[in-house]
Amino acid sequence: MNVDHQSWSRVYSSTQRLITYTNHLTRPTHLTVADSTANTGCYPRKRGNHGGSAYPILRLSALLSCGTRSILDAVFDPISVGELDQARRLARNLHPGMLLLADRNYAAADLLNTLAATGADLLIRCKNGRKLPLLHRHRDGTWQTVLAGRRLRVVEARITITTTTGTRTSDYRLLTTLLDPHTHPAAQLITLYHQRWEIETAYLELKSSILGGRVLRARTPQGIDQEIHALLITYQLLRTAMVDATDSRPDLDPDRASFTTALNTAREQLVHTAGVITDTVIDLIGAIGTAILANLLPDRRIRIKTRMIKRSNSKYQARGPNIDRRSYQATTSINIISP
Repeated sequence: MNVDHQSWSRVYSSTQRLITYTNHLTRPTHLTVADSTANTGCYPRKRGNHGGSAYPILRLSALLSCGTRSILDAVFDPISVGELDQARRLARNLHPGMLLLADRNYAAADLLNTLAATGADLLIRCKNGRKLPLLHRHRDGTWQTVLAGRRLRVVEARITITTTTGTRTSDYRLLTTLLDPHTHPAAQLITLYHQRWEIETAYLELKSSILGGRVLRARTPQGIDQEIHALLITYQLLRTAMVDATDSRPDLDPDRASFTTALNTAREQLVHTAGVITDTVIDLIGAIGTAILANLLPDRRIRIKTRMIKRSNSKYQARGPNIDRRSYQATTSINIISP
């Protein structure tokens, strides 16, 4: 099952102005489905030790705007449908003028061709050990290669992160269709690629803030379809209200808008049935926007947090004195390296 693209477009026709930012990204996540005979017939459990996952699982992939974290498109399927297949369907909403950010699982040659054929530019991470022919070197240390008959520019960087706990260094290799190092400097592309993690925040807001970590409650696939549509529409409407609020103040970064504030204010409006009948004067800020502007988040700091298993299959893996769950302020340095 997947989102009906025509109905999805109608729902978001009023929010198209949000989707004017250059940078977009895609990545999958998993949602847990109520355990019923009908649901398990459509959404099987994830395989693993001790019989696999406790509940049926579905895979959801979204195409997201980096600047506002608004959803451009989304698809969901049984866990047996891979993220690359979902990415091919999301390509229907790519067009010239966009820059797509994606992680190294999306660097498959045929998928790169599918995505690039839309006219959108790509900035996708590639595995460091992947063998690529060197066609041309640029003065900035980047170089050109060819993959599946398409010329790509390779940006390799050594990123050093320093926190109070020490220093850690790792190498990144990015593939991009932006071939000109003068108009698209390597250091800027490396810095820009860090925005790929914006989609993790969006999934956190969907699954933790709105759902509260709960299992999708519908007990039929048709009900699950409706529930996910409702979840995504609610998220998108809140994001619209947040951008309306931050747009009312020049030079105010959308990142400073609090999703929790928007969600709680919307819930209060529903509970008190306030503002149901609108005035003749159209106010794009409204009660939700007013609350957002009164409770702005501080400017973002450079921080680092190591990726870890959030829901372990074993309680013994999730505990222990050696697991550090804190986030640290950090300083970073980027050095472009050449083969």
